[in-house]
Formats: sequence, structure tokens, C-alpha cells
Amino acid sequence: MSKQGTIIIVDDNKGVLAAVDLLLKSYFVKVITLSTPNSLPAALRQEDPQVVLLDMNFTAGINSGNEGLFWLHEIKKIKPLLPVVLFTAYADIELAVRGIKEGAIDFIVKPWDNQKLVEVLQTAASQGKSGKKKTTTPSQPASIMYWGNSPAMQQLRMLIEKVAITDANILITGENGTGKEMLAREIHALSSRNKEMMIAVDMGAITESLFESELFGHIKGSFTDAHADREGKFEAANNGTLFLDEIGNMSYHLQAKLLTVLQRRSIVRVGSNEQIPVNIRLITATNRNLQEMVDKDLFREDLLYRINTIHVEIPPLRERKEDIVPLAEKFIERFCKQYDKGGITLTSDACERLSRHPWYGNIRELEHAIEKAVIISDDGRIPAELFPLPRKTEMPEQVASTLEEMELKMIQKTLESCNGNLSAVAAQLGITRQTLYNKMKKFGL
Repeated sequence: MSKQGTIIIVDDNKGVLAAVDLLLKSYFVKVITLSTPNSLPAALRQEDPQVVLLDMNFTAGINSGNEGLFWLHEIKKIKPLLPVVLFTAYADIELAVRGIKEGAIDFIVKPWDNQKLVEVLQTAASQGKSGKKKTTTPSQPASIMYWGNSPAMQQLRMLIEKVAITDANILITGENGTGKEMLAREIHALSSRNKEMMIAVDMGAITESLFESELFGHIKGSFTDAHADREGKFEAANNGTLFLDEIGNMSYHLQAKLLTVLQRRSIVRVGSNEQIPVNIRLITATNRNLQEMVDKDLFREDLLYRINTIHVEIPPLRERKEDIVPLAEKFIERFCKQYDKGGITLTSDACERLSRHPWYGNIRELEHAIEKAVIISDDGRIPAELFPLPRKTEMPEQVASTLEEMELKMIQKTLESCNGNLSAVAAQLGITRQTLYNKMKKFGL
């Protein structure tokens, strides 16, 4: 690639400025280095840069990254189309991701790889010349997820395409039926590990007695039914991706065992003492609020930090109504093939009814409604009458999915029904006042 035009580098570390300046002189016609962002507005007006490399922190002792985000916004005010690449420490990746959402085109992690730095900056500079955003190249794998046209999903897509190529641990949250496992498979398909397997594990379906055997494996004779050596899910996913669904359903003491493996990057099979190294990319998912669970001592805070390098949330279907009908049409096409039916379309009334429904079951509920309509449709058109959707005015109460959560809900309801009379609450629950005090303290009531 030939030399690009002008690049502005903003970093308060003069050693970093000198090193990057020396490296980039071979790739850019003009390299401007600034040790403070205060002179950045003037430089932007005087020069015609194709790209800016912007550090995230400038004030000694402050590592929030807010300074970088502030100056990102200032750059966009002066030159809205100018590509900005963020320069960040590894610990600030989450901030860099936030920067991508707020207008940066890419980020580079310190300490950097010279070739990677040059490639990212040259690509960004070429986009700055054309004024066009980066488009998907033919070499990228075809998307297996339907992204739709809503702004929320398009923003999510940009973020996923950025972080999927890293090995950062990703936590996916969202309501039931929003497609968390599908998103995990999309991330795996876009990653450098896509030639290896993605192993999916439903953590809510594994009993405590089988947890270690299922995840870490066992050796022959380690327990009654262990008739042969068996590898666990971690070994099966070695060099690939391990997807742990419903991670919020794990009991507290099992979380410690998972954390140990993630920290050591090695497992020990049940009945063995041999440490087996594992190289996995971890993706987790849940429909629960893990931070609230941490506050109630139901989820380990150190485990949350470990799995939550990047957090992405899939918006519910009711918040992206423009995607409902196109998604329904895709399901119609699929089910027409499955049930050997000719082309079937939705009437305008059906489209209107689908768009008005809140879809608290999200994509899964829509899929089931469309499948049923395709099966019973017999004239090539699906009218609104084939969607006898219940009218819901509010989201149904979430059913408790763990013993701890059931216990919490029971105590809360009893406290409410007894107007806070603790003696009455203890008597109704069949426990002592001291036990009630202990449980209330545990749950933060």
C-alpha cells in the first residue's frame, strides 16, 4: 500500500509518541504528534488529516477513559467524517468498545503489534479519503444471524464484527428468545477460531453432581459409572469456542470451580491429578441481571469480571418493531420449504397485527406463531385471523429459576403480606426470627 496523507497522534507519553512517529513515517506523508489534546482542535483546522490516533487518558492518575471519549466527541464536532482510532491499554477494552459505539472506527491495544497498528491506521486513513465506512469484504464468512434493519441491531452488528476477531471473553445478555446462542455462533463464525468447534453447554441443565465430569471430564474408575476415560466440554472446545448458556443458573460454590479453571487455563479430570492446558475462547449468556445477583451474594463478583470483558445485550423484539415483519417473512420462507408449501405471503392486516404485538417471548414466540400459521394456511396468504395473539399489557413475572431466587421471592411476598411484622413472617415461613434475620441480611432486605 502506498503512503497515506497526514496522521495526527495524540498521546501524553512522549516515549510512545517517539516510537509511533518513527514507525509511521514510512507509511504516512506527514506525521503530527501532540502530547496534549488541548492543541488538537487547532491542528484539525490547520491540517487535513486522514486519520487520528487518540489516547484514552491524559491526566496523571486518571484512568477512566472519559478524557478520550470527550476528545472523540470534539473531533467529531469539527470533522464528523474523520476516522478516529483509539489507543488504549488492555484493561480499557470495554471503554474502547464504548468509543466504537460513540463514533470511533477502531481501537489499538497497548502494547501494540507494529504490523497490526500500521494496517489499522492505513485502512482507516483510506476510508477517511473516500468518506465511506468499511464494508464487509468477500473474505468474511456469510452471516448466520438475521440482523434486521433497526438502528439498535445495526449498532450491535458493528460492535460484534469488531470484538469477534479478538479472543476477549464475551457476556451476552437479553430476554428469553432473543437469540443469544445464535449470536454466540455468529461471534464464533467471525473469529479466528472458526475452523475449530464451538461447544455449547446449558449450565441450567447440568446437575451439581455431574458438573465437574461434564465440564472437565473424568478418568476410568473415578466413580461407579466411569467405564472409560472421557474428555469434558473444556477439552472438546480446545482451540475453539466454549459457550456457557444460562450461566446465571450456576450455584455459588460451582462458580468457584469454574473461576479456577478460567484463571489457570487448565483443567483436572475427575479422579486425576494431571493438569491439562486448555485454550478456549469463552462466551457466556444469561437472561438474568448478574450485577444484581452479585449484590445479593448469588453470583461471584470475581467471576463476573472474568467473563465480562465485553458485554453485549440483545434488544427485545418489541424495541425493534421494524424487524418483526421481515423476520416473519424469513420464517415463512423457511417453513414453506420444510412443509413443502408454495409461496405464502402475509396480508397487510397480518403485518399490522404482528407489528403491534409486544412479543414478550421474542423471536422464539414469533417463530412458533409463523410455523403454526404456515401449517394451517391453505390459500397462499396468511390473514390476521391466523394470529390469535393474546393481548398482554405488561411483561409476565419472571419465574424463579434457582432455589435462592425462589427463597428470596417467598420472603419478599411474605414481608409484604405481613406488613413487615417479622414475628408473623417467621411464623408463616416456619423458621425462627434469627434464621429470618440471617436470610434477610443475605438477600439485602
